[in-house]
Amino acid sequence: MLKYVFGPVPSRRLGISLGVDLVPSKICSFDCVYCECGATTKLTSQRKEYVPVEQVKQEIASFLNSNPPPEYITLSGSGEPTLNVGFGEVIRFVSSGWPEIPVAVLTNGSLLYRPDVRKDLMQADLVLPSLDAGSQKVFSRINVPVRGMDIGEYTQGLVDFRTEFPGEIWLETLILPGYNDSDEELDLMKAAFQRISPDRIQINTLDRPGRMPGLKAASMEELERIKNYWNLSATEIIAPAQTRKEVQSYSSNIEETILGTVTRRPCTVQDLSSVLGLHVNEVNKYLAVMEEQGIIKQLRQKRGIFYTVQG
Repeated sequence: MLKYVFGPVPSRRLGISLGVDLVPSKICSFDCVYCECGATTKLTSQRKEYVPVEQVKQEIASFLNSNPPPEYITLSGSGEPTLNVGFGEVIRFVSSGWPEIPVAVLTNGSLLYRPDVRKDLMQADLVLPSLDAGSQKVFSRINVPVRGMDIGEYTQGLVDFRTEFPGEIWLETLILPGYNDSDEELDLMKAAFQRISPDRIQINTLDRPGRMPGLKAASMEELERIKNYWNLSATEIIAPAQTRKEVQSYSSNIEETILGTVTRRPCTVQDLSSVLGLHVNEVNKYLAVMEEQGIIKQLRQKRGIFYTVQG
């Protein structure tokens, strides 16, 4: 079983995406209230080789040499991939060995103020950073960044990266009602988007339960309202979860195993990850589809979110 490479995952944004996890769960520079991977266990901005890059490269080569090529190889996973000092080496390894497969980096953007991080990203084909706030107050409340991180420096890092990066930037913003959907905050975010000038602005909302109880997803009507309010070109709302089932890599066998397991007893994402031998991110993709279709439902208990059959 591969330890650091997972999938291919049926992704809403990237189609068939092979994931690469470069930090252990859950090391990140943010502790976002909406994170589907759970609470951050180590909140840090320190860069080091959190997982062995040589082993990551071996796993990538092993997969690509024995499987059909994915649409993307995506550096993502359980935490912030740019925290790993070797992530640039991983990008160069894929780009030199399999130049026909584009490399995407899914990042919270928190380290883009650093020239060394921006330099390491230069060989990626697509970078997907996030920006969920325009003010320091909302930034601190929704993203809960490592101590001392400033929204101005964070946004300027995105602006600087845009001026240097020759590839595409798809900027994601996750709308969370009660947090960042006021007109005042939306105006500040729009001003930031105009400064950054990404190739796409992708509006998203909750797909899985976040680490904070009681969070609500924005409705499609609310997302449409915000899109129209911003009135910015190249702005799109991310496709709903059920369209993932149309992706070729979606496996009905995995869905059947999940259903059979939760029929017998309620399970957390981590329980199902152990049963299936899949990364939690991959399991979450299936749960999103099954919940959208009314096959399963959530039960929030002391140990976390459990899933059981709808009945």
